[in-house]
Amino acid sequence: MLNISTLVLGLVQTNCYFMSDPKTKSAVVIDPAWDGKYILKTAEQQGFHINQIWLTHAHFDHLGGVAELCNMQTPPPKIALHEDDMDLWKSQGIAPLFGMQIDPGPLPDIKLDHGQKLYLGENEFEVFHTPGHTPGHVVYYCRAEAIVFCGDTIFQGSIGRTDLPGGNYDKLIESIKQFIITLPDETRLLSGHGPETTVGEEKLYNPFLI
Repeated sequence: MLNISTLVLGLVQTNCYFMSDPKTKSAVVIDPAWDGKYILKTAEQQGFHINQIWLTHAHFDHLGGVAELCNMQTPPPKIALHEDDMDLWKSQGIAPLFGMQIDPGPLPDIKLDHGQKLYLGENEFEVFHTPGHTPGHVVYYCRAEAIVFCGDTIFQGSIGRTDLPGGNYDKLIESIKQFIITLPDETRLLSGHGPETTVGEEKLYNPFLI
């Protein structure tokens, strides 16, 4: 059984996903956007220990809470990131371009590859490398639960922006067509911003895909 809570955090209202497994009392945080203290408090209130942080990509609004979260929990969670986004991570997730300075947190210690399997308890997630929004963007697909954690690859009725460093519109569209809309129509898409949607809904109504 997989429990999922959505925490909307930070300056641009990023969806941070807190996933927990009641059997093992372990948890994973996807994109701790901001407010690491609040994320940790959520885990403690529910009686879970955060084992890992899975980043969809290395923009500041998706990792701004990593440092605080890791500094406050002992032992700190392991951090997963695709190697192609390490340059973004080293640049503070391009926060300086927006007039900010952030601490990106400890060096990621889980290097993600396309097709890699990650686990939360008995729940299996497959990593899809979906470049376009950033070079190392990934999504996490749980086939058993019919859920994809999409980051900024696709949104309800829209797609991720490609005008920031490392963005590539053609690659983004290719990623979506190859790894998102090929999934079953009922698959839930939990995006980095805004409401959730489904594969079927986006195939019918997303203007970038019609």
